[in-house]
Amino acid sequence: RSLEELPWEVGGAAEAGRPPGDLLNDPHSYHLVGISFFILGLGTLLPWNFFITAIPYFQGRLAGANGTTETLGTNHTSPADTFNFNNWVTLLSQLPLLFFTLLNSFLYQCVPETVRILGSLLAILLLFTLTAVLVKLSSGPQSCPSTAFCAVLQGSLFGQLGTMPSTYSTLFLSGQGLAGIFAALAMLMSMASGVDAQTSALGYFITPCVGVLMSIVCYLSLPHLKFARYYLAKKSSKAQGQELETKAELLKSDEKNGIPNSPQKAALTLDLDPEKETEMEPEEPQKPGKPSVFIVFQKIWLTALCLVLVFTVTLSVFPAITAMVTSSTSPGKWSQFFNPICCFLLFNVMDCLGRSLTSYFLWPDEDSRLLPLLVCLRVLFVPLFMLCHVPERSRLPILFPQDAYFITFMLLFAVSNGYLVSLTMCLAPRQVLPHEREVAGTLMTFFLALGLSCAALKCSVQGSPSIFSSELRPSTGG
Repeated sequence: RSLEELPWEVGGAAEAGRPPGDLLNDPHSYHLVGISFFILGLGTLLPWNFFITAIPYFQGRLAGANGTTETLGTNHTSPADTFNFNNWVTLLSQLPLLFFTLLNSFLYQCVPETVRILGSLLAILLLFTLTAVLVKLSSGPQSCPSTAFCAVLQGSLFGQLGTMPSTYSTLFLSGQGLAGIFAALAMLMSMASGVDAQTSALGYFITPCVGVLMSIVCYLSLPHLKFARYYLAKKSSKAQGQELETKAELLKSDEKNGIPNSPQKAALTLDLDPEKETEMEPEEPQKPGKPSVFIVFQKIWLTALCLVLVFTVTLSVFPAITAMVTSSTSPGKWSQFFNPICCFLLFNVMDCLGRSLTSYFLWPDEDSRLLPLLVCLRVLFVPLFMLCHVPERSRLPILFPQDAYFITFMLLFAVSNGYLVSLTMCLAPRQVLPHEREVAGTLMTFFLALGLSCAALKCSVQGSPSIFSSELRPSTGG
């Protein structure tokens, strides 16, 4: 469609974000802004996705010096993983994620947006550069500092996207989904090539550095693009414009009522007739104050709860249960690559597709009660996956032994996850006032992190496998 035909929705108002006519004649700027946010979405989750893909490399180092000679495709779980590294890295990475996301929700007005975003990107770049250098040394770095910066980065970007048309939010989320696809493809290539874990890990840590550098370039280019400059300046200039408009109206009203403009004459007039000022006070337009986090939460709590439930259901079975499903065919190449392809790669591809669907439609809308129902219906995937072909168990029967059943369930499971995550992130800014949209976007990032942290805690308590997916990241959304 042409730019004239786009709805330009911002926070639910169909024409609220419509740019001036001269911008509508510049489609290149519009598309460049979309590409920039897509790459920013990719850059926010690419580091963490590649880090968790290299977890067997860290397990090999904990197991001993000979561990790094094995291929990265092997999964070092118990008894080899005597330190329970999977669950600990999952839990400890989510604690700073949750804390700094919450901190960003309250302190976003104290630190400039540019400082938060660029500072976080530079910090992540520095950490992963150091990680790549330390691959050849004897000790590996921790993931917690990276998740802290990723939390601030993603929360700030979601807050910024809340003040822009919803198309850019969808592109940002699609970029995040693509990060999981890249990590899954890298894991498959590592398994197919048979390279040792150390060489693969070095590539895993260098690749995110390239993605973060691209993100920095894209973010620095946004102020030079007309579309981005229009929306980014609109938020800061709105308050200033309202203040100037208020002063102009008061000056006109003063002249109309015979009140002089000079301070000395104004003071004399007020001394002689103090009732003039009292009569003028009700005519001053009230400017919106700083948005309250608690008031915004009261408006979006149901949508935020849906986001938490989506991640809770998803991470209850993926990959703790889905990773145990095996192919029903005879042993061979397909059996070896069945789980990496049909579980991890398929999930990430369909999750990315589901996130992209919100570019074409948003259903149900923010006023519908169907959204909680759809979220709750996803609980049915839990027994469906548990009844698939998992041979190492004795209590539950195998009702869906064929590979086609598992693939069908995974398709629906992944698409619904990506779509509902993207939908909730797009609907939240539509439920609040214009000046509250940035807070709404930041709050939704906190609840996304809350859903991930609940799932990480569950895995740690139950001792289930760590979450090797595009969803365990300083995300989500999703």
